[in-house]
Amino acid sequence: MVEKLCIHKVLVSGATGYVGGRLVPRLLEAGYQVRVLVRDRVRLGGRSWIDQVEVVQGDALIAKSLAPAMDGVDAAYYLIHSMGSSTDFHQRDINAARNFSQAAKLARIKRIIYLGGLGDPTTNLSEHLSSRQQTGEVLREGGVPVIEFRAAMIVGSGSASFEMMRYMAEVMPVMLSPKWVHTRVQPISVRNVLDYLVAALHLAECQPEYQGEIIEIGGTEILTYREMLVGYARMRGLRRFILPLPFLSPRFCSLWLHWLTPIPAPTVRPLIDGLRNEVVVRDDKARTYFPDIVPRDYETSLKHALARVEAAQVETSWSDALATTLGDLKPVTLTTREGLILERRQIEVAARPEVVSGIFFRLGGKHGWLYANWLWVLRGVLDRLIGGVGFRRGRRHPDTLRVGDAVDFWRVEAMEPGRLLRLRAEMKLPGLAWLEFEARPKAPGRTVLVQTAFFEPKGFSGIMYWYVLYPIHRVIFAGLVRRIAQQSEIFGNVPSPTGHPAARQASGR
Repeated sequence: MVEKLCIHKVLVSGATGYVGGRLVPRLLEAGYQVRVLVRDRVRLGGRSWIDQVEVVQGDALIAKSLAPAMDGVDAAYYLIHSMGSSTDFHQRDINAARNFSQAAKLARIKRIIYLGGLGDPTTNLSEHLSSRQQTGEVLREGGVPVIEFRAAMIVGSGSASFEMMRYMAEVMPVMLSPKWVHTRVQPISVRNVLDYLVAALHLAECQPEYQGEIIEIGGTEILTYREMLVGYARMRGLRRFILPLPFLSPRFCSLWLHWLTPIPAPTVRPLIDGLRNEVVVRDDKARTYFPDIVPRDYETSLKHALARVEAAQVETSWSDALATTLGDLKPVTLTTREGLILERRQIEVAARPEVVSGIFFRLGGKHGWLYANWLWVLRGVLDRLIGGVGFRRGRRHPDTLRVGDAVDFWRVEAMEPGRLLRLRAEMKLPGLAWLEFEARPKAPGRTVLVQTAFFEPKGFSGIMYWYVLYPIHRVIFAGLVRRIAQQSEIFGNVPSPTGHPAARQASGR
């Protein structure tokens, strides 16, 4: 008789990433104890589940840092991927997987669950897809049973391959059509991916004799990339024309995608190279092992993906993969995530979080915007001239805010006293925009102030709007975060900072 496995505590590596960040709350809902492995605790700021998990700081590329994360864990998710972080991502993936595998063996972990890439290994796979599959092989070397899922394009706002397709359809009225647009692919909804990842724990518990296997997963349809592009454009109400140019090389495609979309070249190049490979499910193992999971079709998956952007659910963008590591604070990061262009500024302030947040809680209205206020007013006047809300609304109260309040041409979408304020733009724009401020405690009496501008462009005009005005925005946002820091340090030196009306709200008083 085979002894039944009891899986209670699970480790999620890559919790700051796209899939990992969504997997954690699903595991908590299923009743599992969750520990997350991250290189930088700060990168989990704003997660609704942060107080429900155990956080261990470590790096899969540093073997000795993994032991504390593995201790006492029953199963571990490996959701780490180096693509886009360096040119030698393949070797980094192999090294990280080997360290993880060996640490899991020493800790006597019962299962490793890994999400890799779909593709026939007997064909000439791209470096990207080959690396994903070799990572699975290295994970198995340690002797711990590995449940490896292989998926093609994940349809969900924020998935790198999906966002690349999304920007192509949004930005280019006439889309150039290289040979790879006729490659067959079996896209899968991110929700189905999460279903499989969570169900894998149940599989391990119900079939303890199961020693791990490669399970290919996909949606209900096999489409070409051209069909996916056309389907996206049709759903968005965009008229798009596809011009066949079969002689275009992957390198050239990478270059024009780099310049025409916000997706960075290090991410675009391996993805474009991989589009030449057909990625479809070749067996029915997924249906055999997980009969209760019903895969979604492309249209349904696409509707859910677009609904996230239209509902202004920007919280998932906080898992920005380009965030800096602890002790190496990068002042400005311009990138794209979850279908949004992000400009993030970080500065360390010699003041407590409630003082820092008290300053940005008072922005707008009669207090103004601290830096280049005349430009903010001019923007409001121009917005009013074209029928927008302009600057006339001011704010309900000069010192206190609540969710739903108007702040000039913004509206308070979310706030957490002493920590976070997120404003949604209501001026006329070729897209959707947010401005977020966060006060992250760093050390006694010190705070990391994080200011992030989010923009979800609508078509080519939206992309042009962002990049044409970016030089001006760059000056304004840099000055704004600097002034907030300066005023915070001034008020931080006052003997009783909570006497400041904004500080009283920021501390929840």
